[in-house]
Amino acid sequence: MTKGAKIFLVISICLFTAAVSLFVSYAAMTAGAKLDAEKLNLAARTVVIYDAEGNRLENASLTSGRANIAVEDLHDYTINAFIASEDREFYSHNGLNYKRILKAMMRNITSLKFKEGASTISQQLIKNTHLSGEKTIKRKLKEIKLTRQLEKKYTKDEILGMYLNTIYFGHNCYGLNSAAKFYFDTEAKDLTLNQSAVIVGLLSSPNNYSPYKNMEKCVKRRNLVLKSMLECNFITEDEYEQNIAMPIEAAGEKRSSACSDYVSMVLEELSETGLDPYDSGTKLNIYTGLNRDIQSEAEKMQCPSDAAIVVRNADGSIAAYRSDIGSARRQIGSAAKPIFVYAPAIEEKKLHLFSKIDDSAVNYGGYCPENYDKKYHGQVTVEDSIKYSYNIPAVKALNMLGTDKAAEYAEKMGILLSNDDKNLALALGGMKDGMKLKELTDCYSVFANGGDFTKSHFINEIKNDSGETIYCAPQSKNAVFSKGCCSLINHALKNTALEGTGKKLKNLNFDVAAKTGTCGTAEGNTDAYTVAYTSDKIISVWLGDRANNKLSITGGNDCTKIAEKILSEIYKDNAPPPLDVTSGIKNIQIDRTEYEKNGNILLADDNCPRLNALTVCCLESNLPKVKSNAFSCPSIQKPSILIENNKICIVLCQTKYYEYEVYRSFDGKKSLIYQGYWVEKIEDFPEKGSYLYSVKPYYDDGKNRFYGEEICLPQVNISDTKLTPLPDIIKKDWCNN
Repeated sequence: MTKGAKIFLVISICLFTAAVSLFVSYAAMTAGAKLDAEKLNLAARTVVIYDAEGNRLENASLTSGRANIAVEDLHDYTINAFIASEDREFYSHNGLNYKRILKAMMRNITSLKFKEGASTISQQLIKNTHLSGEKTIKRKLKEIKLTRQLEKKYTKDEILGMYLNTIYFGHNCYGLNSAAKFYFDTEAKDLTLNQSAVIVGLLSSPNNYSPYKNMEKCVKRRNLVLKSMLECNFITEDEYEQNIAMPIEAAGEKRSSACSDYVSMVLEELSETGLDPYDSGTKLNIYTGLNRDIQSEAEKMQCPSDAAIVVRNADGSIAAYRSDIGSARRQIGSAAKPIFVYAPAIEEKKLHLFSKIDDSAVNYGGYCPENYDKKYHGQVTVEDSIKYSYNIPAVKALNMLGTDKAAEYAEKMGILLSNDDKNLALALGGMKDGMKLKELTDCYSVFANGGDFTKSHFINEIKNDSGETIYCAPQSKNAVFSKGCCSLINHALKNTALEGTGKKLKNLNFDVAAKTGTCGTAEGNTDAYTVAYTSDKIISVWLGDRANNKLSITGGNDCTKIAEKILSEIYKDNAPPPLDVTSGIKNIQIDRTEYEKNGNILLADDNCPRLNALTVCCLESNLPKVKSNAFSCPSIQKPSILIENNKICIVLCQTKYYEYEVYRSFDGKKSLIYQGYWVEKIEDFPEKGSYLYSVKPYYDDGKNRFYGEEICLPQVNISDTKLTPLPDIIKKDWCNN
């Protein structure tokens, strides 16, 4: 045998061995894989939703509201939209597109990841109905085997029909007819070209491309499908141009039952859990935090506009939800102040609740915030700024804190601010995209929960038809603020509910904290808020108009009334535990005179009289370090000395609590000429000569006398005819120096 023949033989044996090995491996891995006709429809798959008490709420068949459609009943453009986007060679291959498989293999090899599967419509039908969603070689081989069986047993139109009746389109819509009804309130057979392209565009990620969640992305996906149809010559250039210019007019999510808003959010959250919609058994049991009594109260609220209400429990579960605007993002107005400004500033030790901010006109590069009442209020405390929702102090506080630091705290609460959001208007809720009401509720829950952030959820747990738990709501906590910071904010927002913008809650006989917010102009308001919370529940109310029309609504009036009614219903039998307003803080005494007169924060002198000591609350980690010595070592401004009607007049600066000793020195002798409390003038009529006067302040607490530094006044010369003080002190008012 020649050398070439030997090489050929060795190669042939190796190839044969490899082929046999592959065949044996394929047979072993796909053993038991058998096509099941009953699995090719999802009619038996159901979702059962339970409330917080474990009572069944909703039995939602995954195919409810639709009948199976036949391919021959559909418009050609509806079928072609699926073919162009999902499997252009569907009618020519035998279920497997080997060219696409080879391309996918090369991409997977070069990326060292199993990212692409090159699935045809036939393969997708098999994967969705017979297999799990895992990406493994074994599952792929089973898919290939079952696809070949499928293609042998059914015609192409039958396969396409089964695919269209089982594919998932988001929002609990399984099957084309279900999707047509949900998104466009029509039958699948009546879908337009534009509507067909929208629905096909959902397939790769229904949660991301839903017109109810992200219209911009939905439009881009629709246009991509139309582009594919144009490339396949399924539509003309004119049809393409006409349809990409059309707006998407979805039917709108409808409230069909008392809990339909809640159910809608449950199903939306289900789509975000990461569970494969085709790989969860024939029945899903979803357990929620729904409280039917609270939900009923939220549903029956008579609102002057569109409304949204969220009631969240301390553990993060949602007890009730109603919304006329779905999960829309809106501007949050003054509701931003505690979460983005004051709490971060207190935590960063930039401010105390009793810190004073000058509420006066300010211009930050052309940005000139105004208060809602168009007035200035002078030196106001942080607590009063929160209570009465003053705008200018909030903007000045954010300027002191810095927008980057505010963004850091926002991120800890799940809010990612864009660069456009990082400006001083953030203090007043100015955000490019706004926030969902549920997100705002989550931010305020941090204060009731001692500073820990937990994202809220509608779904607590999901079990499959075997009773196995396949999903639990994440319970991870993220520390945002200290307990001390939360105690201070709780205190301020309790006072807001008693005396400030949320005072319509003041008659509730339990602890409640609240913050209001309103967005609009003199012509009317577009958004109004109240966020109110107790130690175990947070309720957020939004009122407005989804089209941003101007309305006569305010957070402190309309929203607060709704919050008050719902809170009364929640706690009609039992009051919640008090809010924590003591953890992590310390009551201290500061010098009242220094604080009120000069704005300085000094610990009160040990000898300070009771009336001059002001009690305030501070973070334990942010106590003042400097102590006043105003009474241990009294200090006064230098008195003035002047001539008035041939007599010496010493004018003392008026001070509380101090007494004075006034001395006259002459010829080496020093004598006391006055002792006692402040008087308007101390007069003296000395003989001829040169005199020195001095003043010594002191504080007498009844037991001890504490002296300050003795102040010497300029020398005075007395002649036979008149009093002649030294020239540099004539008529000089030292007290106002």
